[in-house]
Amino acid sequence: MKRHLLFFALVAPALVGAAPLQCNIGPITKECGSVPWLLYSCDDGKSLVVVSAPGSPAAPFYFFFSPEGRGYHLRGEGTGLKSLTDAALKDLQVLSNAEIASLVGQTIAAHNGATEH
Repeated sequence: MKRHLLFFALVAPALVGAAPLQCNIGPITKECGSVPWLLYSCDDGKSLVVVSAPGSPAAPFYFFFSPEGRGYHLRGEGTGLKSLTDAALKDLQVLSNAEIASLVGQTIAAHNGATEH
């Protein structure tokens, strides 16, 4: 999992064309396309990374929601099982801006809860 976090700290800037983002807030686990995924938010308080869970047949794969205009741009990359990543993509594409913001909030809450113990 640390490998994924390092990847997002280094690659996320290239994806959004901005200053480096740290995308290590969270995770929370959500099911997308019938398999679990780990969700992390970034230190910009808006971006969201969806990473295939360790051991998942969807691994390795990630999706990245980046703010764009009044909404979000969704990108994905990896070599996980295409039928599972396609199913996850379908689930993610229908998320509203408010739902994405809520997921970011959930990752922050999970991260803060984990750091308080």
